[in-house]
Amino acid sequence: MEEKVKILLCEDDENLGMLLREYLQAKGLQTDLLPDGEAGYKAFMKNKYDLCVLDVMMPKKDGFALAQDIRLLNSEVPIIFLTAKSLKEDVLEGFKLGADDYITKPFSMEELLFRIEAILRRIKGKKGKESVVYKLGKFTFDSQKQQLVIGDKVNKLTTKESELLTLLAAHSNDILERNYALKTIWIDDNYFNARSMDVYITKLRKHLKEDPGVEIINIHGKGYKLILP
Repeated sequence: MEEKVKILLCEDDENLGMLLREYLQAKGLQTDLLPDGEAGYKAFMKNKYDLCVLDVMMPKKDGFALAQDIRLLNSEVPIIFLTAKSLKEDVLEGFKLGADDYITKPFSMEELLFRIEAILRRIKGKKGKESVVYKLGKFTFDSQKQQLVIGDKVNKLTTKESELLTLLAAHSNDILERNYALKTIWIDDNYFNARSMDVYITKLRKHLKEDPGVEIINIHGKGYKLILP
């Protein structure tokens, strides 16, 4: 029997939290509801979760701080932020911490479920694929293990970093169209997802800087190009 997907839901609004938990559980997703960031962190340390849904504004430890702590324990578990804020700076902060998605309140429970299912489908599809290893200059990139290796140094990439580098590697020395990458990885090519991709491009450039012959360049109005020697 296939194990149920387990969700960590951190929401300090008791009524909203209970509604979301009941809805997700009715849809077959085992859901633990915690009222603040500290309780959420303790739950994460004790249990194995397939996905985290974190409210940004919580007492004791906010969603961003909780996400940072979770990322130190697990760099791959998907994170969706819930927030009443719509400021671009807050959204970008979430993506910098490795968020997979960001939903602004008020939202429909169906929308949250759709986004959760989309992320889980992507992860399941990724696990079913054979490992592809790319030679990127002095680097070796294993797309399945999400490892970027140079010499004795092994960089463990996040899921988003690995997915984006895989697309760039598959189109090396050619243009990776921006909209194609957004719809392949983020599903939607809206403003916030586009800015999220910019953040991940910056992260990949930092990972690749140890080989000057490997470079990700912007192609104005089109997308990006991974230049290999």
